[in-house]
Amino acid sequence: ESLPSLFSSNPRDFSVPNSSWGTEMRQLYEHYNSQCEAVTDGGEEQGGPWKRLPSYNRSLKYAAAGVYLSKIIQSKARLFTRNIREPGAAFEYAVFVNKKEQRCVCIFQAGHLLEGPPGNVHGGAIATMIDTVTGTHACVHSGFVMTANLNINYCSPIPLGSTVLIESSVDKKEGRKTYISCKVTSTDGTKLHTEATALFVSVSVSHLLKG
Repeated sequence: ESLPSLFSSNPRDFSVPNSSWGTEMRQLYEHYNSQCEAVTDGGEEQGGPWKRLPSYNRSLKYAAAGVYLSKIIQSKARLFTRNIREPGAAFEYAVFVNKKEQRCVCIFQAGHLLEGPPGNVHGGAIATMIDTVTGTHACVHSGFVMTANLNINYCSPIPLGSTVLIESSVDKKEGRKTYISCKVTSTDGTKLHTEATALFVSVSVSHLLKG
């Protein structure tokens, strides 16, 4: 079960197009969104290989479980990649998952607040997105998880303002452990920006909320 199921429908979904999205971002979004599961006007489900995962700023007041919730609400925590309200300033992304093929793809547009080397995206911001995508994928595949290991090789810089694809695949699962590989490429797939492997360990919801 995917993470968004823990939250009410009230928060704003940040994974839908906004005015900051460039042409590539919109075209890729429409490409994958057109292949998603859908419900017709008659209430019939139409099959599709992909499913878009909604994304919220995740103020913990919207979480639906855990006896430790009141303690966490007071911290005013926000999901790191969704804590900047200005459209296009930082992490603009949409995640799609293909359960049958055990694949996940993220369309990521890097905002001006993510600069590291002049004119390019900070390596930590790239690592954040890789952890976000592989972690989300692991959650869809294995339930609640936490990152145990993230190994990243940076191959070429990502220019600020550009759009890239972050693709992950499940390599294997051993008990509570889920192994995932990931690559970050140009939208046409001709340039490899970053590659990574990740290990996630399944945990209980109550364990996550204890902190």
